[in-house]
Amino acid sequence: MHTVLESIRRITSAPAFDAAIIAIIIVNAVLLGLETSHAIDEDFGQWIDLGHQVTLFIFIVEAVLKIAVSSPRIVGYFRDGWNVFDFLIIVFALIPATGQFAMIARLARLLRVLRLVSTIRDLRLIVTALVRSIPSVGHVMLLMGIVVYIYAIIGYHLFGEHDPENWRDLGISLLTLFNIVTLEGWTEVMYRAMELSELSWIYFVSFVVIGTFVVFNLFIAIIINNLDEAKLERLRELETPPSREELLREIRATQRALARLERRMRND
Repeated sequence: MHTVLESIRRITSAPAFDAAIIAIIIVNAVLLGLETSHAIDEDFGQWIDLGHQVTLFIFIVEAVLKIAVSSPRIVGYFRDGWNVFDFLIIVFALIPATGQFAMIARLARLLRVLRLVSTIRDLRLIVTALVRSIPSVGHVMLLMGIVVYIYAIIGYHLFGEHDPENWRDLGISLLTLFNIVTLEGWTEVMYRAMELSELSWIYFVSFVVIGTFVVFNLFIAIIINNLDEAKLERLRELETPPSREELLREIRATQRALARLERRMRND
């Protein structure tokens, strides 16, 4: 039994195993895209459904294998948040694709594409950094909200009568400023305001500088900082001392390699 678990552990930890899972996820994503074509779905719909079933079966087998070799059994598997994420995707995929659950089942299939995030380590690192950035990003968004609120009220008082299409009330003013932050057509709004006063450009340029360049750079700085911290944690995890089981596994592998080398030398 122990030998079987060791073999399963070597298989699931091999780079080729991860590469195969990634390839299956990509194939599944292609099948989901093909389903959007009515012509292809009518001609090959049964084969596409078969492909989804095979993919789901492979994911279930993968989860069972990883649970079997986890230490401690089962609990060790669910201690990893990414394993929980993969397991939930499998659970959602088991929703019957008939009746009132048909649409939910089809949408649940899309979650399988997200498994690329949990399978590729670099993507996991980026997502971890983004999740850690949420508290700090929330503070930046609060700061941005205060700035936009103040500028919206100023814009209402300055341009409300001259340009009611963009500044007639607080809500419309907020939408206009949101559009300006995206840098999409903001100069047209500015030139219309400059018909009232040539100094109106100060209002728009200052808001673009504060709302776009300063705040967006804060977002980028926060994410980069958390990405660096996630990388450092990943390095610390890799530097942790091996467990007793890992040492025994390496010793057995070394003994087998030495035995094979000894047999080759005798044959020579």
